[in-house]
Amino acid sequence: MYNCRLKTEIKFHALMSKQIRFIIAIVILLGSTLPSFAQDPQFSQFYANPLYLNPAFAGSAQCGRLNLNYRNQWPGLSNAYATYNVSYDQSLPGINSGFGILAMSDQQGDGALARTSAAAFYTYKLKVSEAVVINFGVNGAFYQEHLNWDKLVFADQINSATGEITGPTNETPPSSFNISAVDFSAGAIMTYFDLFNVGIAVDHLTQPKLSFYDNPDSRLDMKITGHGSVNINITQGILGSYNPDDIILQPSILYMQQGKFHQLNAGLYVTKYPFVVGAYYRHNFQNPDAAIVLVGLKFDNVRFGYSYDITMSNVGGKAGGAHEISLAWDFCIYKEQKRRHIRAINAPSF
Repeated sequence: MYNCRLKTEIKFHALMSKQIRFIIAIVILLGSTLPSFAQDPQFSQFYANPLYLNPAFAGSAQCGRLNLNYRNQWPGLSNAYATYNVSYDQSLPGINSGFGILAMSDQQGDGALARTSAAAFYTYKLKVSEAVVINFGVNGAFYQEHLNWDKLVFADQINSATGEITGPTNETPPSSFNISAVDFSAGAIMTYFDLFNVGIAVDHLTQPKLSFYDNPDSRLDMKITGHGSVNINITQGILGSYNPDDIILQPSILYMQQGKFHQLNAGLYVTKYPFVVGAYYRHNFQNPDAAIVLVGLKFDNVRFGYSYDITMSNVGGKAGGAHEISLAWDFCIYKEQKRRHIRAINAPSF
């Protein structure tokens, strides 16, 4: 979530140039002398990255699904946060299951701190009744973080009068610039026909230690996510989506808590094939964060989305908001006559 990044940014706002204060923020996040609060990157198009949202989404589509995601947050602050994500998931209807894989790279401070992760997913689909299906999902992930010490600038290197870098730092580098950890997550999603769905996910069940220094308090906090959406067919005046040519309204909500930080996203999508438009408001409880606007295009089995975050917090418009792009491709690896129908989760595409 964004509060940890935001508070660090504001703390140095009045003293240093934007490039210098951002890099110092990275150092503070490392927690060399104080407890740190490591946070996950977040996507405005959270439904366009379904496995990252909830492991129970693995295999939830009728066919195989490839998702590509890119987010550039606060580009005005010298490449503050750039996140790349690729995932693939596939249903296994013969055993009421699904699987998936995901890889992510999160570059902070123009590469000063980089986190790379890879995860594998498994989902089991339980048909409770004709109307209700519950997906139970788990994943195991491997994290690696790399620190580029040469890109860091510390307070003792800065001339407070001019803002210039005066010389080398007296800070002691860590014994290793690479750390790694294994982590696990779990989630569940309930669908009622194609009318609505609700889900919950718990990430970082093991709360792995991610510290370059010997700091036992520096852990990746457990993250709890709740989400849900409703499909309203405006054309027919009913709940549910039965005709792709109808106008579909999809109100959606997302709540996340990680450590002491909370985040709420609320908004809606309007779909009239092949176009999708959406608007969201993201609030971090301590402060308003951003308004999000989205445009998307669906064509056959391909989906493309672009969204922009309009910053409303004290970071301000000079930070450049956030740009996000998603691309998805649905395809089947089974021959049509051999495929077994599954109940797909009719969630928003973006």
